[in-house]
Amino acid sequence: MSPKPLETRLLVTVQRPQLWVAAFGAAVLLILAGFWMSYEYGRSVAGYDAGLFEQERAALQQELDQANAKIAEMQHQAAMLERNSKIDVDASKQLKTSLDEAQSEVLKLKKELAFYKSIVTPEQTKRAVAIQTIQLDADGEGGYNYRIMVSQRGRNDRFVRGILQVGIKGSQDGVETVIPLKNVSKQAKKKLKFGFKYFQNFEGKLKLPANFQPESMRVQVKPSSKKIDAVDETFAWSDLTAGGKQNVGQKN
Repeated sequence: MSPKPLETRLLVTVQRPQLWVAAFGAAVLLILAGFWMSYEYGRSVAGYDAGLFEQERAALQQELDQANAKIAEMQHQAAMLERNSKIDVDASKQLKTSLDEAQSEVLKLKKELAFYKSIVTPEQTKRAVAIQTIQLDADGEGGYNYRIMVSQRGRNDRFVRGILQVGIKGSQDGVETVIPLKNVSKQAKKKLKFGFKYFQNFEGKLKLPANFQPESMRVQVKPSSKKIDAVDETFAWSDLTAGGKQNVGQKN
């Protein structure tokens, strides 16, 4: 009678789960943060040529692929945690939080990648300008940091020039009031002129009067060329402070 084959079992245990959970989360966030810093610098400069934009787009795609791979690895580890009854609940919750944050950043990267693709290979349609992004972030001191990005659509082989006008509508002492951005922002004291081939950012800080209740922000993009239509859009203040808008607004 032949001897029975030797059975072996592999026992996987995870020690100090908080450490590797934090490590995975930090790895993903560092990748995203490093890319984001370089990307923000790149897109703050208007007038790139198509070749440089293509390089930025390729780098963005590579970083996005790396982030997705990291998320897949974290999802695998999360599944392993759920199967291991010895892992404490706090570690599992921490991993889920890190995973949700990473997935949120990947979504933002995908939106930015779509924007870069539209610049590198624009549709051959009539030239137009658009409010690409508008966002408000509270600065913790009663004011806001604002960012408005204006882009060119269709054929972008020539510069588009013009002015940007911004007004904040709300109520002051019960009276409906519109405050021009130049009245509450040092960066907007001078006329907001633009001249770009692909896109241009307008950034600064604003501080509203203490008794003013904002309701919406109106942004007008007025090209100097009559061949390009002006853009006039209004954004709800609550939407802007909740995360901003990408290509969304109400035309007046």
